Amino acid sequence: MNTKPMLTLHDVKTIALTAEAEALRNAWAVTIAIVDDGGHLLWLQRLDGAAPVSAHIAPGKARTAALGRRESRIYEEMINQGRFSFLSAPGLESLLEGGVPILVEGHCVGAVGVSGVKSSEDVQIAKAGIAALLA
Repeated sequence: MNTKPMLTLHDVKTIALTAEAEALRNAWAVTIAIVDDGGHLLWLQRLDGAAPVSAHIAPGKARTAALGRRESRIYEEMINQGRFSFLSAPGLESLLEGGVPILVEGHCVGAVGVSGVKSSEDVQIAKAGIAALLA
């Protein structure tokens, strides 16, 4: 039987608090979503001023990163390069930059998805949260 690390509630709160701090430090109104390795929502936080639609996009980015075991940006790049068939990939949604997998000891334990500002800024927030967990 194999064993692997898993996110705890404490881990999720650590990621969320650090991601929130990064967003607030930059005055970015975003939604932060954290999912487990199966793409199931563990945390959703919409900061004041974030667009309502971001509460749908952020979890989708996180699910895509968790299920694909790679940044959601990869799918956006593939589609932009003409591989339009990925638009019909089952289970993947929000094929946009801003979803980042959480990798621990070679295992994907979940992902963070952020929506509300430029995609590169969404990623900056997600990676700040993940870095706090791995520190």
